[in-house]
Amino acid sequence: MTENIALQPTSRFNFARIVEVLLQPQRTFSLIAGEARPSWLTPMLTLSASTVLSVIVSGYLTSRAAMMGEVQLPRDWQWWTPEMQSNYMAAQQSMQGPVFAYIIPLVSALIGLWLGWLILSGLLHLGSTLLGGRGSMQGALNITGWGSLPFLVRDALRIVFMLIAGHAISSPGLSGFAGSAAFVGQVLARVDVFFLWVCVLLVIGFSAGDSLPKTKAVTSVVVVTLLLLLAQAGIGAMLSNASGLVVQRPFF
Repeated sequence: MTENIALQPTSRFNFARIVEVLLQPQRTFSLIAGEARPSWLTPMLTLSASTVLSVIVSGYLTSRAAMMGEVQLPRDWQWWTPEMQSNYMAAQQSMQGPVFAYIIPLVSALIGLWLGWLILSGLLHLGSTLLGGRGSMQGALNITGWGSLPFLVRDALRIVFMLIAGHAISSPGLSGFAGSAAFVGQVLARVDVFFLWVCVLLVIGFSAGDSLPKTKAVTSVVVVTLLLLLAQAGIGAMLSNASGLVVQRPFF
């Protein structure tokens, strides 16, 4: 009976499973582990849709604020020279068009989402294999896709907040506690309860899909996500220092 269930073909789209993953992860990931075909398309398309909506709402509110003269100033603005302040304001004025408000953020967010999913899946599969896991790359893609669904809830809450507040989110995650430290701010911007929720789901998923003991699954997920978190924060800090723009969308 178990073998027949494991070999039963699954539909390409299963949007009902989204709620099941969030509410019954242990049972649902056990079912995902027994499926013979890839099922990552459903969560990734759903996350792509929520990403697009979040960027559009944020871009609209940011553009509206800029048209009304409400420009968000850098934290160390008071220490800038008058020439630097003038150049910054001129740059902000030149970036009020749809290309900078919508197209570039949309493309970068979607590339970050899909490329980050591939990188995270590959590294988690490698870590699992080194620790004795018996899963496949296809299984890692499925688990990472479904395990990232808490970011869907985060996107939905962010959209609701922005619409109610009438402005874009300026300090995502815990970045408000970072002060003037760019690197620390980039790290904390990516850490919140949804990030921890994703880590928990990944541990459950790889434990079920790769037959890993919970301790080894925790080790693999913590090491890989920490390395990626630090790498993203470093890149984000360099981009922030170079251009004054902060990329807040996590790769996973």
